[in-house]
Amino acid sequence: MRSIVTGGAGFIGSHLIDRLVSRGDEVLVLDNLSSGKANFLAHHTSNVTHVNVDITDFDAMSPHFEGVDVVYHFAANPDIRLGTQITDTDLKQGTIATYNVVESMRIHNVPTIMFASSSVVYGENAPMPTPENHGPSLPISLYGASKSAGESLVSSWVGTFGLQGYIFRFANIIGDRGTHGVIFDFIHKLKRNPSELEVLGDGRQEKSYMEVGDCVDAILHVMDTQNEPLNLFNLGSHDTCSVRRIAEIVVEETGYTDANIVYTGGSRGWAGDIPRAMLGIDKMLATGFNVKYNSEDAVRHTARVLIEEIGLDN
Repeated sequence: MRSIVTGGAGFIGSHLIDRLVSRGDEVLVLDNLSSGKANFLAHHTSNVTHVNVDITDFDAMSPHFEGVDVVYHFAANPDIRLGTQITDTDLKQGTIATYNVVESMRIHNVPTIMFASSSVVYGENAPMPTPENHGPSLPISLYGASKSAGESLVSSWVGTFGLQGYIFRFANIIGDRGTHGVIFDFIHKLKRNPSELEVLGDGRQEKSYMEVGDCVDAILHVMDTQNEPLNLFNLGSHDTCSVRRIAEIVVEETGYTDANIVYTGGSRGWAGDIPRAMLGIDKMLATGFNVKYNSEDAVRHTARVLIEEIGLDN
């Protein structure tokens, strides 16, 4: 199997590549390293080729799709908050990049795409847990808008040009190699100042968290067992964890137990933040897949591995 992984030097993409290589795939990584890290791929001495290319540049990226069997499309802006400052970030790195991917697939007759979407497409006030058929989906962040647009592009290329599509709406994915997110931020804040941990919002924000190994195993399980023209699945865990509890866990795991946890107040961490979210995962479970970690266990595991990766010595 010859696979393309866009954003394959990133957090989730690099973990998926580990699984693909272990089963014998030949993997082509398209990643300009704007947020990904080459060292996430360095342990692969064969079967992985990295091409440093910007997938917003159609002419540069499209020729690489020749002779490919499946595309795993992860490349996107990984920082939701950045989109509030540079407002075309998600348009370019999300929507336009996804158009370039599906159009390149059409031109080069690549049959199958996996698209990494997000729970943020559901917007606010969705029922908890949120099923895949909840609608209308009205995202409140620019990142969410780009993911919703990406889903529509995949769906329309499936319906119009006969691609096979797998759309996965992720919960908060966490684990080793993480380069952003609340746990990553908390560790860096405590590294700078072990006596205080600032938490954006009131700490009552509550979301489901999925360990990255569970996430990539779920992707491959669903793709191996489901064969509709368009396959839409939530991927998440059975429960939620609050930001307040995450702060407590990170403080415990760093050993900075005298740190004062300070809350900035308000129900959101930033503009476009969704305070409470939990995905319904009955459809995923019905395929025979189950997660190894619940949300709090995934948070504690992630805190431990990221502390080791980041280090606490200044």
